[in-house]
Amino acid sequence: MKRIIGIGTGLFTAFAASLCCITPVLALIAGSSGIASAFSWIEPFRPYLICLTILIIGFAWSQKLKQPKTDECDCDTSKKPKFIQTKLFLGLVTIFTTLMITFPYYSKFFYPEIKKEIIITNNTTIREAKLKIKGMTCIACEEHIKHEVNILPGIFSSEISYANGNGIVKFDTSKTDLKSIEKAINATGYTVTGSKLK
Repeated sequence: MKRIIGIGTGLFTAFAASLCCITPVLALIAGSSGIASAFSWIEPFRPYLICLTILIIGFAWSQKLKQPKTDECDCDTSKKPKFIQTKLFLGLVTIFTTLMITFPYYSKFFYPEIKKEIIITNNTTIREAKLKIKGMTCIACEEHIKHEVNILPGIFSSEISYANGNGIVKFDTSKTDLKSIEKAINATGYTVTGSKLK
């Protein structure tokens, strides 16, 4: 019973550790990009949740691999254990928790690539905007913002950095403007706190 509670706790902490990174992808799938930053408050606790998950899963494995001595145990070993008590189940839980914890590193594969044919007719209408963006916590946040910005017409490129809390967007002013770019970013749930045109 203790092992099952431990496994459940491990699953919960792994899910909680990756919730801030999974939400942008879920928002994209649901078509509700505004909820993308809803769990960004969890990000500061992520390292602790990951450590707790590893400790709990490690403890569950140590309990599973520890064999009781036959003279100390009055166990009926002829019974087949329930699936939830097997090494296979614990292995599946370990794989799932690993996938949840590492989600930010492969989340970009969930965002469809937006192919655009860019025709430059007038170089004087091409501008670059530098934006300060608040609320990003991982690579999934970057990808979510980049996806929403790239949907706009006239976007040549967008580079978003959660580590620096900024973005650089190159666009055609005859097809879109800075306000539209800011609005697209703010609609994701992240906030543009400052912008500058070059």
